[in-house]
Amino acid sequence: MNNHSSSSSTSDFILLGLSSNPWMQKPLFSIFIIMYLVTVVGNVLIILAIRSDSRLHTPMYFFLSNLSFMDICFTTVIVPKMLVNLLSETKTISYVGCLVQMYFFMALGNTDSYLLASMAIDRLVAICNPLHYDVVMRPQRCLLMLLGSCTISHLHALFRVLLMSRLSFCASHVIKHFFCDTQPVLKLSCSDTSSSQIVVMTETLAVIVTPFLCILFSYLRIIVTVLRIPSAAGKWKAFSTCGSHLTVVALFYGSIIYVYFRPLSMYSVVKDRVATVMYTVVTPMMNPFIYSLRNKDMKRGLRKLMDRVHS
Repeated sequence: MNNHSSSSSTSDFILLGLSSNPWMQKPLFSIFIIMYLVTVVGNVLIILAIRSDSRLHTPMYFFLSNLSFMDICFTTVIVPKMLVNLLSETKTISYVGCLVQMYFFMALGNTDSYLLASMAIDRLVAICNPLHYDVVMRPQRCLLMLLGSCTISHLHALFRVLLMSRLSFCASHVIKHFFCDTQPVLKLSCSDTSSSQIVVMTETLAVIVTPFLCILFSYLRIIVTVLRIPSAAGKWKAFSTCGSHLTVVALFYGSIIYVYFRPLSMYSVVKDRVATVMYTVVTPMMNPFIYSLRNKDMKRGLRKLMDRVHS
């Protein structure tokens, strides 16, 4: 095969998946189809509960319902294809299919992190500036924050995929992963990726670190404010509204930082596949549980939804 990108674009990639052990395929299929169904049903319930209870029509729940919607899309980009490959002999994905999957994975994953940042800002305003909360977090501003989150993330994904499409792949077409993530695909390229790696790292740092710093700054301000509250009960009440959000942030960012903020040479396929499962499958599945189990308003919304279904 000649070293030209057009020749690579006509051939398929092979996705090795989580394990090449033939005995593992069906058990893995069973585990992941259950996790996928739980993710979809759980997040759909969150969206319906928020829509059906007018008391949940607040900025925090506006962002939460959008987070649930993004999580459904995010796992749908990865898991169904992975399930098909677990049961098929060929395990191929077309070149275009690979780029499309990479695009939506990055666009939706980054939208998730910007929505988590929006929720942190919402908590910051609610705790540190409660008197002006309704003015600061008015519906138009929340909508702008949502549109901003989507726009930045989709532009980032477009930039990354355009860079990827210019690479040529000459030797191996075997992606040692269960979806088309940037790192495993970059490893297969026979183009010189060092210059694009610098561009990619810089731009990725900007896109991923911005919401992370935003969350960090918000929580530092929240902690300072909460510590000034004289009563222990008041402190607990103020901080309890942040507990579920903090849990999700820790799960999501912990695994992302572990996978992406290391040079390509340190990228280990086996360890990173486990960490990737954390934020592509486990976190979206856990979100509905984390938000509904610790949250009285959410439980009330879900009860209302059930009453509506039964009546």
